Amino acid sequence: MSQVVFTAKNREKKGSSESRRLRRSGRIPAVLYGRAGKALSIDLDAFEFIRNVRNISESTIVKVEVDGQAYDAFVKDTQRNIVDGSIVHVDLYEVKSDVVVRARVSIHLHGNPVGVREGGMLETPLHEIEVECLPKYLPERIDVDISELKANQSLHVRDIPLSEGIRLLSSADQVVALVKFAKAEAVVKTEAEVAAAAATAAAATPAAGTAPAAGAAKPAAGEKKA
Repeated sequence: MSQVVFTAKNREKKGSSESRRLRRSGRIPAVLYGRAGKALSIDLDAFEFIRNVRNISESTIVKVEVDGQAYDAFVKDTQRNIVDGSIVHVDLYEVKSDVVVRARVSIHLHGNPVGVREGGMLETPLHEIEVECLPKYLPERIDVDISELKANQSLHVRDIPLSEGIRLLSSADQVVALVKFAKAEAVVKTEAEVAAAAATAAAATPAAGTAPAAGAAKPAAGEKKA
């Protein structure tokens, strides 16, 4: 996949009124934060940004060209209008090729687990992990095949294969995917319900030799006792 490129301009004027003017003209106010703490105020082409931002994640390194100078960066934050959802501001963080970065990388699971084919239910509680590496080693996403996952088995973060040069920061014990065997759970539930019903019936049945409750009907005259 080719690197996404955003064309930007230096933004000399600041303030809310200037930001509104930029948005009306089809631009988005943004800030590019440098590694040394320097912040560069810029504005982006709204159509270009909206078209490309759908295809990138927090771990995607994009190129930002500002008046002829190029920067590698992460798109760290996009602020939206709470009324119409339009993007009103963007924060970008510069990336240096020789400086280690930390990023959250999305996990993409594929394959139909064995346990699901046998009647189990797939759960995926974790969708991304945090890693640390040089920018050249940073993946945009991690693909994991779960087709061999059996019933009552779990896939943990420690089971995810990572390329050389990538250090895991997330807890290795976190569960990424697991298959619960729904049929087994249903059987256990049914047996518990049967046992509870039997216990209730037993409690309602008088024990042998127990005297009749007060107020119980007496045998009629001339009627033989059992």
